[in-house]
Amino acid sequence: MVKLAVFDCDGTLIDSQVNILRAMGQSFARAGLPAPADHDIRRVVGLSLVESMQVLLPEAEPALHVRLAQDYKGAFQRLRADRSLDPEPLYDGVADLLDALRDDGWLLGVATGKSDRGLALALAHHGLSGHFVTLQTADRHPSKPHPAMLRAALAEAGATPHQAVIIGDTVYDMAMGAKAGVRAIGVDWGYHEAAELIDAGAIGVAADTGALRGLIDG
Repeated sequence: MVKLAVFDCDGTLIDSQVNILRAMGQSFARAGLPAPADHDIRRVVGLSLVESMQVLLPEAEPALHVRLAQDYKGAFQRLRADRSLDPEPLYDGVADLLDALRDDGWLLGVATGKSDRGLALALAHHGLSGHFVTLQTADRHPSKPHPAMLRAALAEAGATPHQAVIIGDTVYDMAMGAKAGVRAIGVDWGYHEAAELIDAGAIGVAADTGALRGLIDG
């Protein structure tokens, strides 16, 4: 029987918040705007970039949202080019969890607001490029919580919604799972609170990867 575990990336697999905050600050500075509060930036991690800017600046014109999203990508590219990106470590236990799931017959996937390029670089950095059978990003899908990413992952893996689980740290991940009919599991080491994840439809929220494995296995 097919078993598919789809993971969010930022805040679930990888701790990338330092670089996210830096790139966001630079993109707003280039537009002559004060940077949003760190808390507000963390709240939009998981959304696609234009949607993130819409939440951060709801009164702004759509053209500014697009410009800020483009500047954010440029800021990340500049940080990478001058080798000033901070380390983006895997969360504790993630590598072992992925290995164990794969060894036990689980197919693995990623559904993320990152770009194709950003996700590929992040996975390659941690030696994880070969772990996943399906990679879904904001380059090819509407922003979470739209279920398009998850539905595409199911199709690529040959899984039904009842054979899959989505793991993430935000209410956007939980809502995406609900819209796709896929069991959703939260993690409490990311950007949204455990109570919010439960309210958004999580069947449980893991405090560590050991607890997460138990929830995945059901």
